[in-house]
Amino acid sequence: MGTLYLVATPIGNLEDISARALKILHQVRLIAAEDTRVTKKLLAHYQIHTRQVSYFEHNKLSRLDQILNELGTGDVALVSDAGTPGLNDPGYELVRAAVQSGHPVSAVPGPASPVAALVTSGLPTDAFLYLGYVPRKASERRAALGRVADVPYTLVFLEAPHRLLATLADMQAAFGDRPAAIARELTKLHEEIWRGNLSAARRHFDRPRGEFVLVVGGRQKTEHTQWTQAQVLAAVRRRLAGGEAPTLVAAELAAESGWTRRDIYKLASTNG
Repeated sequence: MGTLYLVATPIGNLEDISARALKILHQVRLIAAEDTRVTKKLLAHYQIHTRQVSYFEHNKLSRLDQILNELGTGDVALVSDAGTPGLNDPGYELVRAAVQSGHPVSAVPGPASPVAALVTSGLPTDAFLYLGYVPRKASERRAALGRVADVPYTLVFLEAPHRLLATLADMQAAFGDRPAAIARELTKLHEEIWRGNLSAARRHFDRPRGEFVLVVGGRQKTEHTQWTQAQVLAAVRRRLAGGEAPTLVAAELAAESGWTRRDIYKLASTNG
């Protein structure tokens, strides 16, 4: 019975691949790749001739039976275009199917842009929350950010260049002007790790290019600054959705937000 190997591949610098990863890619009977054209370049660089099959977002379910059949006779490696497969890339469904079919699943650790950005950010790393890409629609993005505004852990996000400035603006509205680190093009020729507050980040990245990882400080217990209206509104809606009465919402949030009970109650009454 074959093993499914989750093989991390470089996020930019080809030398970041591990010796074990190269050995596995040589030995497996099949490589399931997010984009076979991208993986072909990596394999050619290291003179690996293992057969490939595509496994990406739009065919990941239809490919399950084929890959499980391959696992019935030998080992299979799953790779994404860059980084660790399964993190914002297809993989969860295949891992679950392999486990349910009784196949061993083994990770071959290596590059992961969220971890690389976190450990170089200069922000606390003892507890963090990885949230991947924020929603593309503005209303959904603002709601998602509002839900994590009170989280005390460092927050890690991915973002595309054409949405970066809008996302930074929404983060400042939801979180306040918190410290952040913005990592761009990690391990590549034009790698940049910028550190400062969200307001300064918006000025610095006036023409965003490349792939971005955003690391934002969590809410601090010592923060006494008054919440923005967006923060209060997000918290109000979240608690109302949980079934709390407007009077209770106003009383509890007043102590945290710096707003008066009366003003919070007005928001709660008009948004219930």
